[in-house]
Amino acid sequence: MLVRRLAVSLVAASLLGAIPPAAASEKPVLAPVPPTGQACRDVDGYSGVFGGRRTFFLKPDQLIPIKAARDTDPAVKAAYAALIARADAALARKPGSVMDKTTIPLSNDRHDYLSIAPYWWPDPANPTGPYLRRDGEVNPQRDTRSYDRTAIGLMSSDAETLALAYYYSDDPRYAKKAAAVIRTWFLDPATAMNPNAMYAQAVPGRENGRAEGVLDTNAFQPVIDAVGLIGPSGALAPAEVTSLEGWFGHYIDWMLASPTGREEDAAKNNHGIWFDSQITQYALFARRPDIARKTILAFPERRIAAQFDPSGSLPGELTRTRSFHYSIYALEPAYDVAEMASCVGFDLWNHEDAKGRSLRKATDFLAAYRGRQADWPHQELRWPAAELDELLTRADWAWGPGRYPRSDGGTLALRYLAHPQPTR
Repeated sequence: MLVRRLAVSLVAASLLGAIPPAAASEKPVLAPVPPTGQACRDVDGYSGVFGGRRTFFLKPDQLIPIKAARDTDPAVKAAYAALIARADAALARKPGSVMDKTTIPLSNDRHDYLSIAPYWWPDPANPTGPYLRRDGEVNPQRDTRSYDRTAIGLMSSDAETLALAYYYSDDPRYAKKAAAVIRTWFLDPATAMNPNAMYAQAVPGRENGRAEGVLDTNAFQPVIDAVGLIGPSGALAPAEVTSLEGWFGHYIDWMLASPTGREEDAAKNNHGIWFDSQITQYALFARRPDIARKTILAFPERRIAAQFDPSGSLPGELTRTRSFHYSIYALEPAYDVAEMASCVGFDLWNHEDAKGRSLRKATDFLAAYRGRQADWPHQELRWPAAELDELLTRADWAWGPGRYPRSDGGTLALRYLAHPQPTR
């Protein structure tokens, strides 16, 4: 096993040296972030300004004043009560793992993650034959105990919920349970997932696993911030955090070196952007910042120039049956990369190329359709109003306040400070 991991690491290192042309440039395309604006510092995240809490997305300048208003602000108070209800439910649940599924992967190793692709269904004319694709329609079989998809999602949401509950309540029970959830999925030899997604998003009768399955592991992104948020509790020992960093290091190697990971990296739609979103955060957490920097510096050419139109649309998403949803879904991980870029000192938020392509232009393109569902000229099976509000709340944090409509209700009230909207 050690020899195999070393070989993968060497292949990953050689690939990293060759990856993005823009990353090798001596003059980065991206402007530097002013030092005063860089509260997130490289592999240490926000720990230096957040009482040692090593988060990368959860921001102390938002969460600290929100906590202070926990019992006085009506929106925060309601969101906190709902959070505690969810956290109490998580306290009562047994931590899930990849060992819970009833289907064994082809590797014959239950520790390997297994899921089926969401939009593939049995053929009514040939029920035992290869599945058929129905874009935008999720096969409910995917979310059964036969596979790991439900378990990975519940693990992610429970870790995040419990960590936030610990932060806002200071109740150590929530930190201890969050640690148990994380330990079970990643660290306990009896239950830990192997660091690969080889059998993710399989299609019965067609593929044993697909590159698109790497997307399933974006469920790990909130877990990393959960680890940071419960850090002061000591619920995870320092040695356990180091082991977790090592797990993510092995997963990064697999992402970079495996044919599956390399195919996903080459994707020209939201999948490629999600690949960058994941690997930049995982690399910072695993204390491998060179991988994050190379990915970030390549992003303007590899993703924005290739996938964004000067109008602000993302053409690769517009042919889908859920075109507006997928446009948001492609921009969300681009925001993630912009946040990680700020951590390593680069400004992707305000980058604009020679043709006017930018995150800001793409945001404005979508924002123009808020409340105007009937005017959207492309197919959309289910209008994602809440998804757009969440995206624009984050955009208002990035470019505001007051630049975009902001939703201060629900879980957003525990992540972003409420700001009064300007009068028009």
